Amino acid sequence: MPIVSVKNISLKFKMEQNRANSLKEFCVRWLKRDLKSEDFWALTDVSFDVEKGDVIGIIGHNGAGKSTLLKVISGIMKPTKGTIEAYGNIVPMLELGSGFDMELSGRENIYLNGAILGYSEEFLNEKYDEIVTFSELGNFIEAPLRTYSSGMLARLAFSVACIVEPEILIVDEILSVGDADFQEKSRARMMDLMTGGTTVFFVSHSLKQIREMCNKVVWLEHGKIQAIGKTEEICNMYEGAKHE
Repeated sequence: MPIVSVKNISLKFKMEQNRANSLKEFCVRWLKRDLKSEDFWALTDVSFDVEKGDVIGIIGHNGAGKSTLLKVISGIMKPTKGTIEAYGNIVPMLELGSGFDMELSGRENIYLNGAILGYSEEFLNEKYDEIVTFSELGNFIEAPLRTYSSGMLARLAFSVACIVEPEILIVDEILSVGDADFQEKSRARMMDLMTGGTTVFFVSHSLKQIREMCNKVVWLEHGKIQAIGKTEEICNMYEGAKHE
């Protein structure tokens, strides 16, 4: 049985055609019934199954629907049509800082973000030193997050999310943030998770990373599956299409 089954997923947004510039203008247009919008389908009839231990790369041009698909799989967004069946705990690493309070310290955010991910306070107490050591934040762990760089946020988010072996890990470009040493450290940790049986959904603009880390690839364009299959085959097709 697949650990994740994506069945005929479609997701529709309403796109305003004549956006109001103020609340007053919005109210006037609403009263006159002059608010116009059109449907935009970010995903259309997307279906595929994922087996336990698969590392699925999701590729496509900007706006193809890659990050939207990850948000639907992780439960952050609800599809307009279709269903997602997942059999295991899902740990999403999507938008950096989501679930963080920028006014709290790194230490306080470890407990906040850990609670959001379902970790108990007792568990976080046991893992606290390990998280801080992996993050390499040192004394900055006591500083408020509003003083952190994007690389420091990435370190903290990755360190909290990967202190256990999640059954399903969802990663959106996080390995491209931070300095080269931490990128390599994160990649090594990801490889440990993969060899340990964690199922991974991985979005990256780097085909080199996709080829190194993934055994299957889903190629999206305009919210539709262009192709799906073994990594080398789909990456070669994608590269060929870019040069046509």
